[in-house]
Amino acid sequence: MRRLHPAAAALALAGHDYDHQPGKPACAWDDPAARQQLVSALVNDALAVLGAVKGVELDDQQAQAVGLLGIIAGQDVEPDEQPGTWRIARKVAPDRVISVVDPDARHMHKSVSSYRDGYKAHLAVEPETGLVTATALTPANAADGPTGVELLAGEPAGLEVLADTAYGGGQTRTALRTAGHQQTIKPIPLRAAVPGGFTKDDFGIDLAAQTVTCPAGHTVAVTPKGQAPFKQRCAACPLRARCTTANHGRTVQIYPWEAELQAARRLATTPEFQASYRQWRPMVERSIAWLVAGGNRRVRYRGLVRNQLGLTLRIAAINLRRLVTLGLAHNHTGWVLAKQGR
Repeated sequence: MRRLHPAAAALALAGHDYDHQPGKPACAWDDPAARQQLVSALVNDALAVLGAVKGVELDDQQAQAVGLLGIIAGQDVEPDEQPGTWRIARKVAPDRVISVVDPDARHMHKSVSSYRDGYKAHLAVEPETGLVTATALTPANAADGPTGVELLAGEPAGLEVLADTAYGGGQTRTALRTAGHQQTIKPIPLRAAVPGGFTKDDFGIDLAAQTVTCPAGHTVAVTPKGQAPFKQRCAACPLRARCTTANHGRTVQIYPWEAELQAARRLATTPEFQASYRQWRPMVERSIAWLVAGGNRRVRYRGLVRNQLGLTLRIAAINLRRLVTLGLAHNHTGWVLAKQGR
């Protein structure tokens, strides 16, 4: 911002030599006092810059820089005990901006120990041919389910939609059912609070009566917030060791789309579901492998729009190569598929 507006450039800032030492400030990060001092100085410098340009007419580039500075300066800190001092917040800001170089990029966890920074590609693939029929690029923290539903927005009812558990949420399933599509989507696995213990399916859930009965026979009503708390009933329960480790007893969460999730878990155990999933999944996985081959799991540009264009062009090339493999040829009448019935 100091390079973009004279009002910011004229400020005397104390946190870091921004003009002659670009990059990360030097700090003994293991020293809490030094870390707190630097964080306070950087945040106060940012606030001074924001104050200097407040009410000043800005062009688009300057306005974007001011907005980004405000986000970066405030998303990871909170006021410390002394007025005018700041500390690193013990929380993660929603939709946290992870880069000033590429503000569209986001952080995501694939698992507890595995994470990615950047973007996420979403594909709709025709499983007989492996052709990609729709694609979207989103920040890495975007949910899979809603984006997947959007990719099918123009499709007629009656599709068999194959997907993994990332698309198995109740809201996604409800949207697909409303659109008239058949679901061959792996259900989100239930996890027992105790290894080898009871899962949610071991509880009797009466959606009509809005009650839940535990394996020991205790029945409780579902609260308006969708919770079935067993509380003191767990205290002397002989099955407690197989059910919960919570001090206040087990609470079962009942979602508005609970019926969808129950039906999905039942469907996934049928031979028809398993046969269809095994038949069509390999080609979809192959299409994804073609997409990311040759180092193309990494984006080439900065910004969502440019990387979306890059993704679209790559998929177009992959689809053309696949069509040639399937028999696409050119004759005096134009392009034709020589191998009919594929």
